[in-house]
Amino acid sequence: MKIGNLDLGTKLFVAPMAEVTDSSFRKIAKEHGAGLTFTQMISALGAVKNGFETLRHLSFHRSEKPIGVQILGNDPAILGEAVKEIIKFNPDLIDINCGCPVEKVVCHKMGAALLDDPVHMGKIIKKMTDASGGVPITLKVRLGKDRKKINVIEIAKTAEDNGASMITVHARTRADKYDSEPDWNWLKKVKEQVKIPVVGNGSLFTPQDVVKMLDETGCDSAMIARGALGNPFIFERFNNLIEKGIDTGIPSVETVNKVLHKHLKLLQAEYGEPLCLDKAKKNSIWYFRDYAGIDEFLNNVFSAKDCFKLLEIVDDHVEKNLNGYYKHSAPHEVNTRFKKKVLFWLAEENVLTLG
Repeated sequence: MKIGNLDLGTKLFVAPMAEVTDSSFRKIAKEHGAGLTFTQMISALGAVKNGFETLRHLSFHRSEKPIGVQILGNDPAILGEAVKEIIKFNPDLIDINCGCPVEKVVCHKMGAALLDDPVHMGKIIKKMTDASGGVPITLKVRLGKDRKKINVIEIAKTAEDNGASMITVHARTRADKYDSEPDWNWLKKVKEQVKIPVVGNGSLFTPQDVVKMLDETGCDSAMIARGALGNPFIFERFNNLIEKGIDTGIPSVETVNKVLHKHLKLLQAEYGEPLCLDKAKKNSIWYFRDYAGIDEFLNNVFSAKDCFKLLEIVDDHVEKNLNGYYKHSAPHEVNTRFKKKVLFWLAEENVLTLG
């Protein structure tokens, strides 16, 4: 598929995820076949004011390209000025977040709150497009406020009319929780109504999920969010499936260990001790969630006081898997909880969630 002059072929996108899609995550995903990565969501006002955290999230290496920057805001004038600042970093596209349902975002009339006013959204996209100097402006949306107010087709048409180069649709409403199934019928309807590329998103955990969604909806590509956590392999598996008709399947525990070690080293280089420890812990858990012994591994990971000890725990867990120490496969409830947005848990104080 093409976005402006950017040709991504059939490769999948990495969704922008707060506290997840840092440079380390993007590099690993790119190495395993992702077609487009995204920075973490940044504040439009932060970009205008050149805030430290905003600039940190905006920085990327050329090895991570093509890359998009996702921006959060609701004031057309501020968003236009923010785009002028962001294009100095030479991203391949800039995306406006119109889909985040988190209350602390919505209460400020940003994210999914923009779905309530397609006309205002159109003004935002026009202002961003006029300021972009030719860098494609895209948007990520949900179906609407709730099941009684689905207006995604109006939103898509308005976006296209005001210069958007692509729309990504998460096939749930703002009110939907993650235990409801995404409604792919709306993806098909949007694709039939606009000429710009349409990217599908929502509960895509395997290459087969992606192929099924693309076949049923006609979407141009798919954006992978939770399905990529600890699983950069989904990108190369999908590429092999499309190009060669072969799915290499879930990787061996040795392969997972090798990639995880590389990911953890990148995190240490990016953040240093002790800032990388929590990030290293959650990534380690994500990588091994499909493998035997995950419950014991969880307890051990939470006990690690530094990255050196964490690496020892990881290596010990791998050896136990290889030697048949664990007598049972990964419990079904792990993936059930994962797909309902709670990623991993021990006790109430040890719940890790994705916002």
